[in-house]
Amino acid sequence: MKFILGKKLGMSQIYDEKGEVIPVTIIKAEPNTVVQVRTKDKDKYEAVQIGYGTRKEKNIKKPQKGHFKKLGNFAILREFRLDSKGKSSRGQEQDQISSDLVVGHKIDVSIFSVGDKVRVTGFTKGKGFQGVVKRHGFSGMPASHGHHSVMRHAGSIGQRFPQHTLKGMRMPGRMGHAQFTVRGLKVVQIDQENNLLALKGAIPGNKGGIIGIQSQ
Repeated sequence: MKFILGKKLGMSQIYDEKGEVIPVTIIKAEPNTVVQVRTKDKDKYEAVQIGYGTRKEKNIKKPQKGHFKKLGNFAILREFRLDSKGKSSRGQEQDQISSDLVVGHKIDVSIFSVGDKVRVTGFTKGKGFQGVVKRHGFSGMPASHGHHSVMRHAGSIGQRFPQHTLKGMRMPGRMGHAQFTVRGLKVVQIDQENNLLALKGAIPGNKGGIIGIQSQ
């Protein structure tokens, strides 16, 4: 199992050996540090907690400093679950990989290979408070025959019974900034010197957003 945290730099395009254009997303994944290893005996599940980025020391609380164990002033902590169910060959490979992950171990882009299939998790672009036309694709009210300044209104929500708004009613509200995962993306290029990954296709989030990359 391979995983790393990185920052989305933006989209570009490259050419393959056949001369065909491939749209790619460039990700800067600086070395991550293993901060904690969770085990089934102690924590009831297996996972690896890694730290990414840096922040000012004055903004780190004392419990966090003790947790970091002088490994660095990390801006983000993220856990990746380790699945060790069964006794298949994949499970044996997983046990071998998890034994290499100890506190202080560095993870960089070299763990991936060109052609690997990965899934990317990030937060979609936040669009703020939006109405039903933009948020849900409503067509709105008619623009004539006495309808004045109601073209983008939601209309009646029809709650004579049970006298309260039902859960899931499509109404105005916050749009975007929700966790989203894209699966089946392919690693096209790796630049280990500059800590860059090029993934085929688009990934969620805006430029500069933090994303998690995980093998599938």
